Amino acid sequence: MHTHDRKSRLLAAGLALLAGYVDSLGFMALGGLFVSFMSGNSTRFSVGLIDAPSIAQALLPLGIIALFVCGVMFGKVIRHLRPQAPSFSILTFMSASLLLGAMSAQAGFLWMAVPCMAIAMGAANNVFVREGEVAIGVTYMTGTLVKLGQRLAGRWLGEPKGQWRPYLFLWLALISGAVLGAVSYHYFHLSSLWGSTVFCVFLTFVVRRLDARA
Repeated sequence: MHTHDRKSRLLAAGLALLAGYVDSLGFMALGGLFVSFMSGNSTRFSVGLIDAPSIAQALLPLGIIALFVCGVMFGKVIRHLRPQAPSFSILTFMSASLLLGAMSAQAGFLWMAVPCMAIAMGAANNVFVREGEVAIGVTYMTGTLVKLGQRLAGRWLGEPKGQWRPYLFLWLALISGAVLGAVSYHYFHLSSLWGSTVFCVFLTFVVRRLDARA
């Protein structure tokens, strides 16, 4: 994160904010499951195998995990097919997925809205890729917090100043998005997905302009 330029950091923060917002909506709509935080769903699946009241409820977190992985796969394929503008293409796919999710939620089709959310969040992790590997994970923060702790310790050990700030900024962006999502859900329920769709379209056009200037 600290090796990326300022524009990339801001874009990453925007994606983290989007992920926090969408995950918050999913969490509240699904009663404690996630659409972007798969570690949490893995734990819920494991616990559900023991104490869930039904097999269907136990398997629901696993289904969301599978959808998220499919989203990651779609993002990878898009990068391969569109090497000239991979990030723009992935964000376009995400915008379309969130739009379909918002339309489904508006119609009351939660069973359709949730897969669209999970797939979009999976694809988001392909926006920042270096040498075939994810360079910045924007939907999960455990690695970011680990790096924050490492950079803070490094600061005390004499390493260059300020390298911890981008990681804190990214985490705060996700937290801010989650708070906004919770507030929006309180008033608009899953119709709040329209807000995430508009913001994702905005990020798509930002990337388009950055690509045009490059």
